[in-house]
Amino acid sequence: MEQARLSRLRKLMLERKLEALFITGEHNRKYLSGFTGSSGYLLITADKAYLLTDFRYMAQAPAQAKHFEVVEHQPKVSATVRELLNRAGVRELGFEQQHITYASYVSYAADLADIRLVPTDSLVELLRMVKDESELKVMREAAELADKTFAHLLTTLKPGITENDVALTIEFFMRQHGASGVSFETIVASGERSALPHGKASDRVLKSGEFVKFDFGAYYKGYCSDITRTVMLGKPTEKHRQIYDIVLEAQLNALEHMRPGMTGKEADALTRDIIKRHGFGDHFGHSTGHGLGMEVHEAPRLSMQSETVLTPGMTVTVEPGIYLPGFGGVRIEDDVVVTNTGVQRLTQSTKDFIIID
Repeated sequence: MEQARLSRLRKLMLERKLEALFITGEHNRKYLSGFTGSSGYLLITADKAYLLTDFRYMAQAPAQAKHFEVVEHQPKVSATVRELLNRAGVRELGFEQQHITYASYVSYAADLADIRLVPTDSLVELLRMVKDESELKVMREAAELADKTFAHLLTTLKPGITENDVALTIEFFMRQHGASGVSFETIVASGERSALPHGKASDRVLKSGEFVKFDFGAYYKGYCSDITRTVMLGKPTEKHRQIYDIVLEAQLNALEHMRPGMTGKEADALTRDIIKRHGFGDHFGHSTGHGLGMEVHEAPRLSMQSETVLTPGMTVTVEPGIYLPGFGGVRIEDDVVVTNTGVQRLTQSTKDFIIID
């Protein structure tokens, strides 16, 4: 698996005429090598793949990064990089501009003064956009855990508990059933707070006659799930039903019509146009979705600006919403994988308008 990923990366390096690439991004390092330690760097050339790490991981790294030569780097990693590049006769080094601070760049430039540093833009992230079968297997399991968590949550909801109580229930259940953590800080927003797209859980007490919106995900075997559902506590008004039905219509339209070859902008329009047609366009201010994988937000995006073309194997969220200040909001989100003919849902939780008395 890692060997195939290295081959794909080297093909990209060849296309961009890069002799070597220095990888500092944590998720990129793990994706290419399988190494899960907290500290390490990758140095890739046309015929060598090095994992540079420190003393703490010299037993772990060779066991995990089987296609890499593991090197214990010097106190300054740049000294080891210089030594390896000089040995290989390499005079140019690509670096990940998104993952190196300016201060680090200045330090590397000084230490590698005889080597030309070349900024690169998301090379490994380009590979990560399209998931292989081993990744999709884990992501299906992560999505299934999110579904099980939502089903459990419905048995515990009632007026009188706080949003923080709900968040704790969500997070405890996921950890209890195999998650190593959460994909992001759990969102629980009730009543007028449900109009906050990213309303993190608070001490607010749940009351009858209002929406409760949940957005959460399991971090499971190194991959993320991300699901949003909105339910009703007590009797809904016509306005509650109206905005729920519009969001659901928009989300289902995207799931039905998304397909490979479509741009992220075109996919975004599948939800946005419906919400606009119903007169709520000004109350849907975020993108329709985002890529999902080792990180909860990664490429591609389903947004009004995205020209990225969807291809089979990409995993994205589809999450339109309507947010009415002072009243409440609805978001419905699923994780999907792009297939040869459309998309397949990973999250399977019901999207019926759930009313909890």
